[in-house]
Amino acid sequence: MTTSTTFRPVIAIHGGAGTITRASITPAQQQAYRDALRDVLQGAQQKLAAGAPAEEVAVEAVRLLEECPLFNAGRGAVFTADATHEMDACVMRGRDLACGSLAGISTVRNPVRAALALMEAGGPVFMIGEAAEHFAQAQGCEMVAADWFSTEQRLAQLRTVQAAALASGREQMALDHTAQSQTQAPAAPLDERKKMGTVGAVVLDVHGHLAAATSTGGLTNKKPGRVGDSPVIGAGTYAKNAVVAVSCTGVGEAFIRGSAAHTVAARIELLGESVAQATAEVIHRVLPPLGGDGGLIAVGADGEVSLCFNSEGMYRGQIGIDGDALVAIYANDALAPA
Repeated sequence: MTTSTTFRPVIAIHGGAGTITRASITPAQQQAYRDALRDVLQGAQQKLAAGAPAEEVAVEAVRLLEECPLFNAGRGAVFTADATHEMDACVMRGRDLACGSLAGISTVRNPVRAALALMEAGGPVFMIGEAAEHFAQAQGCEMVAADWFSTEQRLAQLRTVQAAALASGREQMALDHTAQSQTQAPAAPLDERKKMGTVGAVVLDVHGHLAAATSTGGLTNKKPGRVGDSPVIGAGTYAKNAVVAVSCTGVGEAFIRGSAAHTVAARIELLGESVAQATAEVIHRVLPPLGGDGGLIAVGADGEVSLCFNSEGMYRGQIGIDGDALVAIYANDALAPA
């Protein structure tokens, strides 16, 4: 593992990976996503510059993504087969490997904040369902009616997927808001029929500490009770000081089977690979045989950032303690100011 006595505080975020619809959308529609990524990065940058710990910065970035209905987390989360919302979130702190994970919650406005509260309570690492919601409420997390998360766009996606399942006679689930391009909803830069949901953030703070946070609404038309990789430590989320912080987005079952986030960390710590080398190995060689389409973001102990994916695009961006937010969507995009 490469160590460094100097480091560059930084935040990186993702908002899901998928295939390109560049030809079918307007420049204004593309710009809406770039603006959203920029605003999230700038909002989290304020905490980074103020000296907030890495986990608080990561949570703020993910909270802002949860508040934006363009992404599949929090408000705008996709629907289950029962036309309900079941959201998952996780936070991990690198300096002591503390973490908090929640799954199957539906009335906590910001699931990532509830995950942070669980981590800070020092209690169970992982809670699910109704008990997790009772815990969040007791910790003072803001609670909302279940329909607060609903949008017409996501409901249309559910109906489209269910209609296709009925026509084919087979059960179908769609990655993120898979059916959006078959509805009348506004077009998005990544094809919603083939997009992997989830949002996440990784942070190296001014104290040299690492943290990661991830949040998701799961899969459109998923079986109630299904949980993907996002809240699973070592699969969709991982952070360890002096090594790396990782947040993933993709086919959750494959990322779980491949222990994707922890495998990145292990390759850095045990094999001495760089962040770029380790993430490329996992995304391009370890996960594809498992059906692991998607991507991840990672930041190392010196501030090296990797935004790595095997799809045609991934909503992504990064920002340092000062300077501009740099964002990109498509695979051939260079990071640039929004």
